[in-house]
Amino acid sequence: MRKSVAIIGSGLGGLSSALLLSKKGFDVKVFETNGKSGGKANSLRLNNFRFDTGPSLITMPFVLEEIFEEAGYKLSDYLKLIKLDIICKYFYADGTVINAFGDLEKFAEEIKNKTIDTSSSIKNYLDYCKKIYDLTTDIFLLNSPTNIKNLLSAKSFKSLLNLKNIDVFRTVDEANKSFFKDPKTVQLFNRYATYSGSNPYKAPATLNTIQHVEYGIGSYICEGGVYKIVEVFYNLCKENGVQFQFNSAVKKINLNGNSISGIEYTSEEGRSVIENFDLVVSNADVNTTYKKLLNDTSSKSAKRYESFEPSLSAIVFYWGVKGNFSKLETHNILFSTDYKKEFYEIFELKKCPSDPTIYIYISSKFNISDAPDGYENWFVLVNSPYISGQDWKKEINLTRERVIKKINSYLKIDLNTLIIEEEVLTPEKIESQTGSRLGSIYGISSNSRSAAFLRQPNKSKKYEGLYFCGGSAHPGGGIPLVLLSGKLAAEEICNNEI
Repeated sequence: MRKSVAIIGSGLGGLSSALLLSKKGFDVKVFETNGKSGGKANSLRLNNFRFDTGPSLITMPFVLEEIFEEAGYKLSDYLKLIKLDIICKYFYADGTVINAFGDLEKFAEEIKNKTIDTSSSIKNYLDYCKKIYDLTTDIFLLNSPTNIKNLLSAKSFKSLLNLKNIDVFRTVDEANKSFFKDPKTVQLFNRYATYSGSNPYKAPATLNTIQHVEYGIGSYICEGGVYKIVEVFYNLCKENGVQFQFNSAVKKINLNGNSISGIEYTSEEGRSVIENFDLVVSNADVNTTYKKLLNDTSSKSAKRYESFEPSLSAIVFYWGVKGNFSKLETHNILFSTDYKKEFYEIFELKKCPSDPTIYIYISSKFNISDAPDGYENWFVLVNSPYISGQDWKKEINLTRERVIKKINSYLKIDLNTLIIEEEVLTPEKIESQTGSRLGSIYGISSNSRSAAFLRQPNKSKKYEGLYFCGGSAHPGGGIPLVLLSGKLAAEEICNNEI
């Protein structure tokens, strides 16, 4: 008899899990609080402007290829991924501009010309990042670290014997300073800790594996925007019989003892509905799943996960901007002058930084239909603290002033006169719209060694028939890892439930 699976949330993790489980013969039904799929990776329209609302860079394209292949499809038949010549353009307060070329030789030469570091220092550093990637990927990313068969594999055993070489005992900043003399180069690579919502002055240097992913494997954009990936997954799920229940918030995961029996949700019409399922995959925030859906605040897993420091949140300004700005690439960073102070303000003082680093993503640079002719769609993000009693109206207003002032200074423009459309995403909206506890984008930060390696496993240890995917579960946030989480949850189900 076919087993039934309820998937709570239709982010990329939930969608990849739904597709793979449907292909394995499970009856799959996805419940989504909002009116469409995507979660954080959604799409926003402001009159003639379209924006990707969340993640904007695609790495590890082989993850997408493997999921499509496992489901019986060919990725290139559905999505066109374009490798970036310039991954990101970095602007510094003294006027220095560094182009992070996808080509290693060009990038090394750029660092040599723009900083006091050498081209060989970049190559040595990225070799170091690759070594961490090679030692950790199988055990900490591509497989479940709690799977005994995986832990006993030769590669996993090698990783455990090489803890020193995966640089777990230094911070990201300490490791980067050992390779580079120029503060600009150090700041550029310290930034990668934010990909897991973390503080580079506290997070373990093992996170430097991310740099290999971006430079060694390659960085891509998707024709049609990131939301095109969501649309393709949704359509393939529908083709394979997956049911979607939108505008339906799950209120409770029902249990029979410690075994899953189903869920209770509020329907689009406002009715409370109880539906039986054999299995549940939670694509919701892990803390939300324990505290709200399971009413569990006392189990070891619930208490352990709540004890970890939440990740960064964000403030995002979606601006329709008049003009075409040749100084900017698709992805841009305007750095703060004191990076350490910025993270101290965010994580210790719990306030928005007085001198924020600004990320500007302009999808209309390659997807021209995202903005009218003569205009651009600016996704402008600054890191912020998670929700902790702040006056967010005040914080948003201050941040907007600081961001516009800084952009004007760096780009020599008057942005106030050029913005014709605007919407703002706040930590409070992130929490209410996506269920992310305290507005933390990645669930937990990796600001300690234990947190960096002990995310929620894809299979629950306590609740029989409960599985997890999404940015707050193993292996973490970002497009490839979230897709992997859905794949791993599906694999765990196939290994344990068939």
